[in-house]
Amino acid sequence: MHTQYGNSNRQSPPPSWLRVVKSNFPILLFLVLALIGMGSVYWFFSPVSSDPETVAAASLDGGLSAPIFKALPAKPVTQRLAQSPGPLRVGIISGHAGSDSGSVCDDGLTEELVNANIANRVVSALNEHGIKTDLLEEFDSRLQGYSASALVSIHADSCTYINDLATGYKVAGSSVTNSSRLSVCIEQAYAEATQLPYHENTITPHMTDYHVFREVSPGTPTIIIEVGFMNLDRELLTTGADAAASGVTNGILCALGID
Repeated sequence: MHTQYGNSNRQSPPPSWLRVVKSNFPILLFLVLALIGMGSVYWFFSPVSSDPETVAAASLDGGLSAPIFKALPAKPVTQRLAQSPGPLRVGIISGHAGSDSGSVCDDGLTEELVNANIANRVVSALNEHGIKTDLLEEFDSRLQGYSASALVSIHADSCTYINDLATGYKVAGSSVTNSSRLSVCIEQAYAEATQLPYHENTITPHMTDYHVFREVSPGTPTIIIEVGFMNLDRELLTTGADAAASGVTNGILCALGID
């Protein structure tokens, strides 16, 4: 039967999604097969338990060529290997050298000469121990920012007779740098080598606020030592200078941890 609208038995066109599927069927088939393949591989190679110990055991048994999971330490490692200490270096200041004579005795003996005699002996002794040692003057330009394992400034006390108690040595350490070990070692070693008493009640602000303390590197242990009085201790400081030098040297070796 025909109408004015045409043949009523004609089939309607397929839905649009079906047309899309038909036109992209090869691609869709490839994606489905790929998903099935990846799922099969994951199922075949994955262990029953996913904890690190089980995976590692499966790897050792030949089940896996490499574990999927890697056991991590409980906490990050923060400790570093100890750094090797740098080469030892020591500075010896010959008090008043290159500047002035210091204290002067009636016969012309000067503190500068006494200091230099002891300082040179200390430098020689430290060099014999294989320690690089700098001999420095009182206002040496190298003292600005000077860096060393230890720095000792050698001075002597007045040549004027004060009283029978004006004998002995004294030490003042820098308050800017950590110099306590160097101070203690020098005090003990110098007393043993010279048998002089410690004369702490005559330590002056010129010692405690010694100019070098503010000039050197903050990491340099620094002290100043008055090795004796040029009056009552004169024999030790001149003909017995080896004992004085030995006391300073042994104190430095003690501070450096060298027997």
